[in-house]
Amino acid sequence: MDTLTRMRAFIAVVENEGFSAAARKTGRSKALLSKYVRELEDELGVLLINRTTRQIALTGAGEVYLARASAILADLESLNEEAREATGEAKGRIRVSAARTFGDAELGHSLVDFAVAHPDISLDIHLDDNFVDLVEDGFDVAIRMTRLSDSAMIARRLASLDFSLCASPALIERVGRPAHPSALTGYPAVIDSNSRMFSNWSFRDPATGEPFPVPVSGQFTANSPVTVRAAVRAGLGFAMIPEFVVRADLAAGRLVTVLEDYMPQEAGIYAVFPHRRHLPLRVRLFVDFLAVWFRKCDAERAPETVTAV
Repeated sequence: MDTLTRMRAFIAVVENEGFSAAARKTGRSKALLSKYVRELEDELGVLLINRTTRQIALTGAGEVYLARASAILADLESLNEEAREATGEAKGRIRVSAARTFGDAELGHSLVDFAVAHPDISLDIHLDDNFVDLVEDGFDVAIRMTRLSDSAMIARRLASLDFSLCASPALIERVGRPAHPSALTGYPAVIDSNSRMFSNWSFRDPATGEPFPVPVSGQFTANSPVTVRAAVRAGLGFAMIPEFVVRADLAAGRLVTVLEDYMPQEAGIYAVFPHRRHLPLRVRLFVDFLAVWFRKCDAERAPETVTAV
């Protein structure tokens, strides 16, 4: 058995924090992975993992070997990618991190459409509303809906991200319509705790274009735009929500928008990936596909927008 196979087995066991979990992840038996790691230790003449009945722990030598082995396998994958690019092939797996709201909304169809168009590329999609560390968690690319500020990453803007300040018609009838964002401090708010704005919403002065914050508060806070939408529809308050989440409710009249002229416009949907010496062809194809997909999606909605105005 070659050393690379043993190295991969060792890394899988460490990354999955045990032989059983690694076996489930890789599709190999626990006994076979244990055999590979033991053979690697015998080959090196050192113990890499301390094993107990409940857990594993790296030895000092194991920590050193893990770092170097991971770098070697990454370089090998990069070399393989370069070779495949020379023949125009794009294969392999892409680990994608995206917000759960993105995956559950119509935008998530972009990922399915890519998989259909590129059957030789596997997508491993993780939906999580928290921002992940791409390098530490081993992701190739993340789809983020935000005002991008992380200069440690390479990012490509895929589309604009419009926000709407929404309320139910019943709430408007009960408490009135705010004439200026500053008035929101006296109105009930429904807060998305995943948003970087949280309870300090950002608005834009229509005359100067300058942003300004407005503190808000309310009875209901949730870490999901979809749950926030439900609370707004129930009349619990005003909320700042991505437009794509409430598009159908606005069209049906279940929700209405206010303070449209003050909405911030700098947010976007980005493909984000770590600084790398060589970006795999499959990742470049993925990002290019999403950029085209979003442009087409915007173009198809444009006539509806004109008609509505």
